[in-house]
Amino acid sequence: MIRSYGVSDSGAVRHKNEDCFVADDRLSLFVVADGMGGHAAGEVASRLAVESIVGFIDRSHERDDLSWPCGLDPTLTQSGNRVRTAIQLAHRRVWQEAEDHVGFMGMGTTVVCALIRERHLAVGHVGDSRLYAFSKGVLKQQTRDDTWAATLLGGEAAQDSAALAAHPMRHVLTNALGVKEPDVHVSERELLDGEILLLCTDGVHNVVDTDTLATLLSADGDLQAICDSVVAAALERGSRDNVTALIVQYAEGNGHA
Repeated sequence: MIRSYGVSDSGAVRHKNEDCFVADDRLSLFVVADGMGGHAAGEVASRLAVESIVGFIDRSHERDDLSWPCGLDPTLTQSGNRVRTAIQLAHRRVWQEAEDHVGFMGMGTTVVCALIRERHLAVGHVGDSRLYAFSKGVLKQQTRDDTWAATLLGGEAAQDSAALAAHPMRHVLTNALGVKEPDVHVSERELLDGEILLLCTDGVHNVVDTDTLATLLSADGDLQAICDSVVAAALERGSRDNVTALIVQYAEGNGHA
């Protein structure tokens, strides 16, 4: 069984919310995107990316005759290839929209998504929106930020939230959809019974440390209350960005997709 709940808030500083997310329990697909660009472009980029990813995952659901416009990676399962292709097609969609509309030139977006099939988890991401996994009291970051800070710090240091949060290059992306051909990161593994996934934008992880996130995720209560507490913590700590958190909990039983 899979349960999910998500919240997005424009925050205390921004007038627009350029974040976008979807929690599709039917497809067992969960996506968070953080757009960037002038005027309404960031909002457009994140929305287009999410819509494109959902569209491809829906079209590829239980189909053997599907063509793979971006080719197949033999090192990935079908789920991994679905995620990889969906993100690549999202990039093309954002890029094309920017080409067609002068006002959208230069827009882009980060993205992180999780696709679950029975116990199997496929994670794809581009940029600095993150996915964390929480199980048995331990919180682990599952994605690595595509930022200059993470690149300069390198290795295990790039997983140090405190070091990244303090780095002057923490906001400078090296990889995003719509800007140039992205490097799509895909990882796969089996989920643990009771495991909780947190997908979030940098409006959360830039101001809420991992210890606090672990405490919030371990709290008793339903997913809505936990998710609301994550967003509230980011706002209370003075996040100057849009704030989005999406929580997914897996329990052994009948899955989706």
